[in-house]
Amino acid sequence: MGRSVGTRLGARDARGVPVAVFDRVPGAPSIGVGRLPGPEHPAVGEQRHTHDFLVLFYARRAGGSFRIDERSWTVTDGDLFVLAPGQVLSFPQRTGEMVGDGWVAFFPADVIRTGAYATWRSHPLLFSFARGADRAQRLRIPEPDRDAWSDRFAALGDELRGRRDGYRDAAQAHLTLLLVALARLAAAADVGDELREADEPLLAAVFDVIERRYHEPISLADVAAEVALTPGHLTTAVRRKTGRTVQRWLAERRMQEARVLLTETDLTVAAVGRRVGYPDTSYFIRRFRADHQVTPARWRGTPSARRGTAAAS
Repeated sequence: MGRSVGTRLGARDARGVPVAVFDRVPGAPSIGVGRLPGPEHPAVGEQRHTHDFLVLFYARRAGGSFRIDERSWTVTDGDLFVLAPGQVLSFPQRTGEMVGDGWVAFFPADVIRTGAYATWRSHPLLFSFARGADRAQRLRIPEPDRDAWSDRFAALGDELRGRRDGYRDAAQAHLTLLLVALARLAAAADVGDELREADEPLLAAVFDVIERRYHEPISLADVAAEVALTPGHLTTAVRRKTGRTVQRWLAERRMQEARVLLTETDLTVAAVGRRVGYPDTSYFIRRFRADHQVTPARWRGTPSARRGTAAAS
């Protein structure tokens, strides 16, 4: 029946950090899933490592900590970590001591077909991973939903292990459903609360302003005035902490809402632009095309785009 896919340690990166690489197997889906606690990956023994694939780490029951990009994270019941390629992970304790019951799913980005999107970073089902490339993302699964999340991982694992007829398509479908659930959970998350919890009051305040006023034609100066900083100081602080500018975060929130409106309503492109803070239709179209490589009208008419946004919203 052939061997299963997995990961292995490759060369070290430019920082000298060992890189875990996805070990593809001909004829098998490039998707891996594992129950926790389980056998330790060789990279955990290295303490500090990075990876070239996407990872979902779900802690159904846990009590411990690990580090992402030199920051310590406490792992508690119901935590879901979204890990992007290149992030550096360190484990001061064995995963079996940290997670009493959980799952990990991992896969290269090209498993999700990009369709109308130029790269995986612009695909609606993978937005959470793209966001995690700038800062680690931990989502909290509400207690009533935690068993359902375990069931999603288990169903994916059953297909990959069972290898019954049609299992490749079935595994792809289960992964898609898992990513749909992730996109919905991320969309419902309060970014401001997450940042306040992480002791980032300035970023929390900035995201609160963006969420409250993204539908208005606000500027960097408007956001800076609300948090009592100069535009220059705010730009420097936000870029240093997130790798992006305030304007980029504002544009991302506007584009998120634009995709929803293009999918779920019959509003004209001009009306959608106005609803998301772009009263100049030509400018809205240019900005949308810059982010999505197609115009709003064309994007709305692409079946894969409609399905993706409906899932991510």
